Amino acid sequence: MKPVYLINGFLESGKTQFIKFTIAQPYFQIKGKTLLLLCEEGEEEYDDKVLHASNTVVHVIEDEEDFKADKLIALEKQYDPERIIIEYNGMWNMKDLTLPFHWNLEQQITCIDASTFPTYYNNMKSMVAEMVRKSELIIFNRCDNVMESLSSYRRNIKAVNNSADVIFENAEGEINEIFEEDLPYDLKADRIELDDKTFGIWYLDAMDHIERYEGKVLVFDAMVLKPEKFPKNYFVPGRLAMTCCANDMQFLGYACEYDDLSAFKEKDWVRVEAKVNKEYFEDYKGEGPVLHALKVEKTEKPANDIVGFG
Repeated sequence: MKPVYLINGFLESGKTQFIKFTIAQPYFQIKGKTLLLLCEEGEEEYDDKVLHASNTVVHVIEDEEDFKADKLIALEKQYDPERIIIEYNGMWNMKDLTLPFHWNLEQQITCIDASTFPTYYNNMKSMVAEMVRKSELIIFNRCDNVMESLSSYRRNIKAVNNSADVIFENAEGEINEIFEEDLPYDLKADRIELDDKTFGIWYLDAMDHIERYEGKVLVFDAMVLKPEKFPKNYFVPGRLAMTCCANDMQFLGYACEYDDLSAFKEKDWVRVEAKVNKEYFEDYKGEGPVLHALKVEKTEKPANDIVGFG
C-alpha cells in the first residue's frame, strides 16, 4: 500500500506553509522519494533546496478532471515515490475525491485561515463540512485578530467532526486555549439550566472538558431515546442538531440513568434534572459524561426542537 497524506483547505489557508514546514523537519529526511501533488498554487512557493534535501518532487495538477485514479497511477509509475503528499484544491469537492485502490490515506489535515473562516462557513457550509468531516487534524492559523471568535469556530468544526483535533495558531505559534470564559452559562453555579441555544454548546464542551461539569446539576428539555443495547434503567435524553444542512442531522445526548424509565416512551419529551459524573460507559468505549437523573417529568415539545451550536 502506498501511504498518502492529504492536506486540504481553501486558497491561502496555509496549506503550502504547513507542508513546507513538515518536509523541512529532520524527521522527514527519510529514505525514498516523496511525490507532492500540487492541485492549487497560491502565493507561497516551495524552496528548491528544501525539496532537494527532502527528496521531494512536485507535480502540478491544474484541472480536477486530471485528478482521477488512472492518471494518478500513471504519475506513480512515472515518479516511483515511497510516499505521496497531496495539496488538494479547496474548490474541488471532497465528495468527489477518489484515490487508487492501493493508495492508503494515512492522514488528512485541514488548514483554515481563521480571519476568513466566517465567510466560507456562512456561504459554503456544505463544502467546509465535506472538507473537515474526515480530517484528523484541523489547524486554524492567523488567529491574532479573531481571538474572541475561536470558541465558536471550534464548535462549528466539532459539530461536523467531533473526533478531530482542533488547534489554533497566531503569529507566535500554537494557542493553548481555554474557552471557559466564553461559555454562555455560569460554570461556577451548581445548577445549570440549558435551553435551545446552549444545549449544543454544552454537549460539545462536555465531550472535551467533562471536568468542568462533574458534580453539577443540569436542567434541560430533551427527547427520549432508548437504545436497545443500553443497560437496564439507562436512556439518552437528547436533541437533534443540524450540523451543516437540513439533510445532515445528528442526535446529541449522553447516557442517563433513571430508575423509572417505564413511565416514558421513545420520542417522549421530558424535562430532565440530572447530576453529571465522569464514568466508564461501554457505549463510549471509555470514560465520558454519564448523567444520573434526579427528576424526569413529561413536558411539551419545544417550538424549535432543533438546537444549534452558538
